[in-house]
Amino acid sequence: MVNVSKVYFPDKQKFLNYVEKVYESGWLTNNGPLVQELEKRLAKHLGVKNLLCVSNGTTALQLSYKLLQLKGEVITTPFSFVATTSSIKWEGLDPVFTDIDPETFNIDPVKMEKSLSVKTSAIVPVHVFGNACEIEEIDRIAKKNSLKVIYDASHAFDVKYKNESILNYGDISVISFHATKFFHTIEGAAIVVKDDDLYEKAKIVRNFGLDDQNTVKTLGINAKMNELEAAMGLCVLDEIDTILAQRKKSHDYYAAHLKDYVQLQRITKDASQSYSYFPIVLRSEEELENVRNALLAEAVSPRQYFYPSLDTLPYVKLRQVMRNSRDIAGRILVVPMHSGIEAAVSKIIIETLHKQRR
Repeated sequence: MVNVSKVYFPDKQKFLNYVEKVYESGWLTNNGPLVQELEKRLAKHLGVKNLLCVSNGTTALQLSYKLLQLKGEVITTPFSFVATTSSIKWEGLDPVFTDIDPETFNIDPVKMEKSLSVKTSAIVPVHVFGNACEIEEIDRIAKKNSLKVIYDASHAFDVKYKNESILNYGDISVISFHATKFFHTIEGAAIVVKDDDLYEKAKIVRNFGLDDQNTVKTLGINAKMNELEAAMGLCVLDEIDTILAQRKKSHDYYAAHLKDYVQLQRITKDASQSYSYFPIVLRSEEELENVRNALLAEAVSPRQYFYPSLDTLPYVKLRQVMRNSRDIAGRILVVPMHSGIEAAVSKIIIETLHKQRR
């Protein structure tokens, strides 16, 4: 079965060479030399300043909320992976949803401004599938209302907006390095912090709040990345140009062959492409099921990202139905973009749609 995501394994010998360094140093965790090297190399590669590696993307979000001392309500999108919302709720905050633009799949700034209240302390937008949000409009709304902005940039590795890393926007940006991402550290993530003083605090909070071995300076948590994860990240980073070139080729093939048959995500103006996923939107839920079943019959397993719409979660208060999010969630499929079978997948989709639409 060909799945949507496939773990990328870098050169085995190179990884083992890094593992040998871990054995030689005897340093497995607690901000080891490989973690420090990865942070420096990632910051340079991505074009950011204050980058801090952490244990996973969900913890990265939670750490960000603590650093910014959020309270009350947080505006966010209903069209994302569940961790975006669950991390807000877990920290005792109230997620307030704003519906999405049905073409970009990102949070709609016009609707966002109408969702604000005196209880709102922050906005947590998502660059969905790595597609840049309307950054300048979100920034305007945030400044006008004295709100913090934490971007969930889990899918936005190497994405640029107006030739600058998308991770430089907002107060904090969070990026995931989970094994399903094309750049990964097995498990892991990073936060990019705009304010220098807050970045220094983040280093302490990441390590139980310890300023040194004996001094607890502030409330903290264990959010550290370990050396074996950093070793994997260093190996993958060495091969990132090859990975992106392969994914671009797959993405461009799908785009060229499917654009006349399905709805494709509209990429935000002045933003680069992420090549993280290839989502397609069908005309109806029935058409989606027909395409999915046809692909499964050929041992290809697409994924219905992001389903269900998060405003349907049982632990979230429903204030208003997110119609666009629910509609897109019911008609969207993500197809594999890593296996060299794009021609076969495209053919199956097109043939299925021809039969369906006669």
